[in-house]
Amino acid sequence: MNIQSRKLVLIEEFLRICDENLIAKIETFIRQEKRISRDINLKPMSLSDFHEMIDQPKQECNDGKIIAHQELKKKVATWK
Repeated sequence: MNIQSRKLVLIEEFLRICDENLIAKIETFIRQEKRISRDINLKPMSLSDFHEMIDQPKQECNDGKIIAHQELKKKVATWK
């Protein structure tokens, strides 16, 4: 049975559940598993990546690629 078929069977089973406690346990389990998966996939940023991330907007500012807040508000007002 492929994963899509297994998901459909699981959905059908889930739809038959009438016990709110069981549904709460399933929700908790899913949240925990997502959190664990996210934590495993997080990788610390290198110092050079951090500096590059900071330097990019500075460079864009120096290159004139920014717009003042008031100018942006005026442009947005014309979009309506």
